[in-house]
Amino acid sequence: MTIQPGLTMTKTFTVESQHTASHIGSGTVQVLATPTMISFMEITARELLDQHLDDAHTTVGTRVDVRHLAPTGLGKQVAVRAEVLEVNEPRVVLKVEAQEGDKLVGTGTHWRYIINVEAFSQQLDS
Repeated sequence: MTIQPGLTMTKTFTVESQHTASHIGSGTVQVLATPTMISFMEITARELLDQHLDDAHTTVGTRVDVRHLAPTGLGKQVAVRAEVLEVNEPRVVLKVEAQEGDKLVGTGTHWRYIINVEAFSQQLDS
């Protein structure tokens, strides 16, 4: 496993109706919901880390500390960037940001833990 500070990934998401606050119930307007923005951040972070793990391992999210700074409307593109800040296996700390063009939509820190998929799954059976 070769996860190092400085690794980055950016993914672009389009805000669709199922991503809005009014759809998921976290608000009443058709803008990108905070829980959806966080989900986009987690997806990006997970995919970044999975590129550097073997098939027996993945990561699980354990903590998110994010501020949602600006609204994003339907049909808009949100570029989500994850950057590895710290690796203290099994913990990995990442900086996460969401941008719509030049507008910073959200920013924060996300913690993920490297797990062995089989061992983790066995915990669910007990």
